[in-house]
Amino acid sequence: MGNRLRPVQEIPASLCREIRGILFDIDDTFTFLGKIPPGAFSSLWDAKSAGLILAPITGRPAGWADHMARMWPVDGIIGENGAFYFCSDRKGKHLKQHFFVEDASERARNQERLREIFVEVKKAFPTARLAVDQPYRVCDLAVDFCEDVRPPLTIEDARRIQEIFERGGARAKISSIHVNAWFGDYDKLTMCKRYFRQEYAIDLEAEKDRFLFCGDSPNDSPMFAFFPFSVGVAGVRLFQEAGLMDHMPSYIAEQDGGLGFEETVKSVLEGRS
Repeated sequence: MGNRLRPVQEIPASLCREIRGILFDIDDTFTFLGKIPPGAFSSLWDAKSAGLILAPITGRPAGWADHMARMWPVDGIIGENGAFYFCSDRKGKHLKQHFFVEDASERARNQERLREIFVEVKKAFPTARLAVDQPYRVCDLAVDFCEDVRPPLTIEDARRIQEIFERGGARAKISSIHVNAWFGDYDKLTMCKRYFRQEYAIDLEAEKDRFLFCGDSPNDSPMFAFFPFSVGVAGVRLFQEAGLMDHMPSYIAEQDGGLGFEETVKSVLEGRS
């Protein structure tokens, strides 16, 4: 890949014709300034009509994922940074739910442990707060550092919050708006592999060059590292400049957020025509 991020318009048509699906983050990848642009949502329908498998890979909670899996033109969704996947059955009538930690009581105990660590976070950052979507989470704990908290905390503050959770034995990742923490040996990529193996009998290790992943922030780094065909919307450069990106994508959109997502899908579909 080198140091140069190639624009999405340089994605070879041969790659576009071979892909089977598009996987994408939601916040600040599919959204722009907290909203879903009409062009971004329309591009999902266009990709669906083209026969592509579509799956959001997000840090957002189970309560949101239930709605998205049922109502959006997607085939499934991985949520809470890999804690689960939800998808419709093949007839599209019933929602299937698969959790990495299968026992509900264990998931509840893990959340209690995370809340104990959050007490330490509050000591270090008195203005820190849980994300407003926390009541809809079943596996992780999300600390808002710049979505609704005012004044917003800095990226460096987010890094220190991440370290507090890690010292407590949890895993933690920084997104564009939250620090997400959980107990369990999984991440976005782990559950993504499981989803495709169990629902499609697809081995992503063998088929990874036939899927595109689009993201924007540090919790997308494992996906950028794994998928040769990966795209970052413009905002990924901010995290790169802050030294928070372990891995960068191979292509980049000129525009940010959902505008960059629309730009990406348009380039892919044009390459397939």
